[in-house]
Amino acid sequence: MSAQPQFPNEQTDAGEFERQDDAFRDWVTADGRSGYPAAAGRYHLYVSLACPWAHRTIIVRALKRLEPVIGMTVVDPIRDERGWAFRNGPGHSLDSLNGFRFLSEAYRTTDPAYRGRVTVPVLWDNLTKRIVSNSDDDLMRMFNGEFNRFTDSTLDLYPPPLREQIDALNVVIYERINNGVYRAGFATSQQAYEQAARRLFAELDELEFRLRDHRYLFGSQFLESDWRLFVTLLRFDAVYHGHFKCNLRRIVDYPHLSGYLKDLYQVPGIAETVDFDHIKRHYYMTHDDINPTRIVPIGPLLDLLSPHGRDRLS
Repeated sequence: MSAQPQFPNEQTDAGEFERQDDAFRDWVTADGRSGYPAAAGRYHLYVSLACPWAHRTIIVRALKRLEPVIGMTVVDPIRDERGWAFRNGPGHSLDSLNGFRFLSEAYRTTDPAYRGRVTVPVLWDNLTKRIVSNSDDDLMRMFNGEFNRFTDSTLDLYPPPLREQIDALNVVIYERINNGVYRAGFATSQQAYEQAARRLFAELDELEFRLRDHRYLFGSQFLESDWRLFVTLLRFDAVYHGHFKCNLRRIVDYPHLSGYLKDLYQVPGIAETVDFDHIKRHYYMTHDDINPTRIVPIGPLLDLLSPHGRDRLS
């Protein structure tokens, strides 16, 4: 019996998952040189609370206090063969902006020839009626710096002196951890799975060691890389450990990583961006090739509000 891949067009002959590239990568800029000038009320974010890539952008939007500037609509966490849908339900809603029933309509409106997988997040331009970007990497940077005149937040998650180091660490975190859990979970061969899973835990071990003396990845202030890591750590014990077979250890088994996770979760405004119901229902009910019964587990019990003890570190 051959294993069926979650996304056939993103699977190699060796059973490895190879994620598709982002399709739309225009930029909103403060000075408008890109053709998309930063403006209050012009842009709208389409997201899933279940998706870690979308979650990153929700977090930066919240940290930069851009909620009044950039609107947001949440899709249904249950994705079927028609893709991400807009439905009324707990934590998600219809699309009151464009009346789309499915996010694929935004893609086809922007590019009628688009045939790739429809992904979140999406930044929509209300003026030109098209997608500006579906790249979470780019959107994090836009929200961090291009809308500064519309917010009183002075937070900079990508400070110039550390940009080279941030970029280098981001690559490792993405390849081995953020996408590493998917490379393990979506693998259709034993070799592909084991290679991805072992690389994942080797990097988690490295980060556990790195965080023994530092509160955050680069010291006493959280930066972009911390939130890129956070979204995977948050989902790890609830989803990736069991559903994706990333089960050598749990995050709770790592003293420094688990404290670090709680520390970030307790940053004001962050807990409000987290919805474990959406997260668990999405993964366990959508990936029916992995979980054909679509039964959603009741656990684990996660205590993310207990003392983290990280504030003593520099």
